[in-house]
Amino acid sequence: MVLGGSLCISASAVFVKLSGTSAGTAAFFRCAIALIVLAPLAFAERRAAGRRPWRLRRLDLAAGLLLGIDYVFWAAAIHSVGASIATVVVNIQVVIFPLLARVFTGTPMSRRFVVAAPVMLLGVALAGGVIGAPAQGSDPVTGAAYGLVAGFGYTGYLFLMRLGGGQGHTVGPVFTSTASAAGAAALLGGAWTGIDLSLDARAWAWLTALALIGQVLAWLVLTPALPRLAPNIGAALLLLQPVMAIVLGVAVGERPTVFQFGGCALVVLVVWGVGRGGGAPGPDRAPVRPQARRRPSRRLS
Repeated sequence: MVLGGSLCISASAVFVKLSGTSAGTAAFFRCAIALIVLAPLAFAERRAAGRRPWRLRRLDLAAGLLLGIDYVFWAAAIHSVGASIATVVVNIQVVIFPLLARVFTGTPMSRRFVVAAPVMLLGVALAGGVIGAPAQGSDPVTGAAYGLVAGFGYTGYLFLMRLGGGQGHTVGPVFTSTASAAGAAALLGGAWTGIDLSLDARAWAWLTALALIGQVLAWLVLTPALPRLAPNIGAALLLLQPVMAIVLGVAVGERPTVFQFGGCALVVLVVWGVGRGGGAPGPDRAPVRPQARRRPSRRLS
């Protein structure tokens, strides 16, 4: 399930690129089309599992706002630096997430993570094209900046979804956060790039694939699957996202430079090393909920 979800997310960047739409258009319709499928599923879950508490839904809404920001800037990064590099740069969340966990939940950071963080940033810089001539038609500096903003938004989304995770609901949180992300994408994307409603059939087809595969299927598969895995296994499997994105990007004609490939490899190795060593409480560690269901008295306090 995690392998399939990782592949779905990896393909999202390629879908954005192939749609040929603006960042605001891609981000908004990714969420809006997904809501058509998520709404009846969320209604059915609510009837079966009951209403999700309002305090948790507020976290879902806040997480969705950050996700909408992430989607707009990530789509802009894809247009500037390519699908593969943009996906790698977004992995800056591996550095940001433990910092948030430290500040807001007191989760300690290991020495391994402290040492790995600057190396990770170096890899992101190389992937963004700070060294060497950029690929023709790309704007690596701008793309890297957009990717970093997207990474911050994505980190905030994962962190808030961690705080509101579990409680017997899977579709509901995804639906609420997706609806909130659609609103954020409409405001930010509409003001920045505009939202184009007069798209051709080809663009609609790729945006529909983006919504159904990159949004609905990916998150509905990953949300219940990750808690069933040991954290280090989940980290290793999620690491396939940037790797797959690079492969798919090359398949559609992207040609990153040698230094950018080196930066991508460095990012992948650092993420793998941190996850393997247990140093960073990354997003895959967030919803470690099987224990919570077995021993509620220890986890729900």
